[in-house]
Amino acid sequence: MPQQGPDPHVAASFWNDDIWNELLDYLEDGRVIPIVGPDLLLVKDGDTPILLDRYLARELAARCNLSTDHLGSEPTLNGVVCQLLQSDRTASKPYSKIRDILKKSSFAPPRPLRRLAEITHFNLFVSTTFDSFLEDALNQVRFGSREETLSLAYAPNNVKDLDAQDNRDRPTVYHLLGKLTTAPTSVICDEDLLEFVCALQSETRRPERLFDELKEKHLLLLGEDFPDWLARFFLRTARQHKLIESRDRLQILADDHTSQDQGLVSFLQHFSNGTRIFQGGGAIEFVDQLWQRWRERNPAAADKPLLIPPPAEMPPGAIFISYASENLAAAQELKAGLDAAGLPAWFDKEQLKAGQNFDLRIEQNINNCSYFVPLLSRETETRLRDAYFRREWTRAAQRSEGIDPNKEFMIPVVIDETVTFSHMHPLPANLHQQRLLNGKTTPEFIARMQELYQGWCVERTARKS
Repeated sequence: MPQQGPDPHVAASFWNDDIWNELLDYLEDGRVIPIVGPDLLLVKDGDTPILLDRYLARELAARCNLSTDHLGSEPTLNGVVCQLLQSDRTASKPYSKIRDILKKSSFAPPRPLRRLAEITHFNLFVSTTFDSFLEDALNQVRFGSREETLSLAYAPNNVKDLDAQDNRDRPTVYHLLGKLTTAPTSVICDEDLLEFVCALQSETRRPERLFDELKEKHLLLLGEDFPDWLARFFLRTARQHKLIESRDRLQILADDHTSQDQGLVSFLQHFSNGTRIFQGGGAIEFVDQLWQRWRERNPAAADKPLLIPPPAEMPPGAIFISYASENLAAAQELKAGLDAAGLPAWFDKEQLKAGQNFDLRIEQNINNCSYFVPLLSRETETRLRDAYFRREWTRAAQRSEGIDPNKEFMIPVVIDETVTFSHMHPLPANLHQQRLLNGKTTPEFIARMQELYQGWCVERTARKS
């Protein structure tokens, strides 16, 4: 019996404003995970666009003096690796050669990845490619090229999973099919792919927390170009139960070939009603439309500074933000403004868990900070007992006794409409107070802090010399 072609109802019913808006609703609720594949990696070799896979295939063949005439007009990396192994069975797989080619290429992150990075409601990304383009795009777009994105890579013999806390705090890229090194820790050919897929089926070698996230969220499979068997395996593995039972979860496939794969379309139509195939082009066109629609609904998102979560330990020389627990949002806003200006800022997001040595940690952090910024508010004015921030104020006041009175160290910031503060002790009452409502920085405040921090860096260099 011949297989049926793509159901025209799939295209007509899905790609309209109502469904786009439904997808954006899910996205803005933090319930969508993009799964990024090789079709989005369109790089420029000179002025010529080329998929990264094809570029690496061509360069690897040239480096190994392999003829690719029988591999078609656009040889794939898998095809070249297979030919290389066939010509020399004793040769090791060319991971180091591919890594060297990629390193020397110096490609910028492709536009689709930068646009995905701009969609700030995305925080967890899954990549099925072995490069660092997605991390680079996130760092460029969100953090001024500072390396703040968390990168994790799976390998069958080295199972790394999401950290329960870190993947909630900062953008995370999880390389499900490995990341390129000089060792066989990534997928560069079909044999590698088979080994990774088999390992991911094992209960002892699967990243459980990642799979829990995939099971619960709506998924965007962008540019994966999966063959029929792998698409079925991938969706079933991600959902962890029969696809026919996943009606309340959305899976969108956007690539250049799935809609033409009649067997796969028929399977999804009958057994995975939650899966939709993008009919308006390929993965790049889908990302362009998603990005444009998201920006129209979130016009101020590009101007809002992003919070870089503070590490557990304070970096030496950071600007120490002291706050009452009720004022966490203001501390985050202030830190985001300082981060955007390239100024290192830190606050204790967990406010010292029970059992830790309060006094020792406070003393170490305040001794090592460049400036101390206490946030003043109605909460700090009314909380007179058992206030953790007052321990920090006490230590900061002690340290300031050894600093020249003409040198600023403590810089109080008022974050609400409170006018007078009669309970600033042990902070000196005559300190100049800067008013930043809700912690939102101003150009004047940033300029002042940049000048102060630059002066601190000069003094530190002089002390070391």
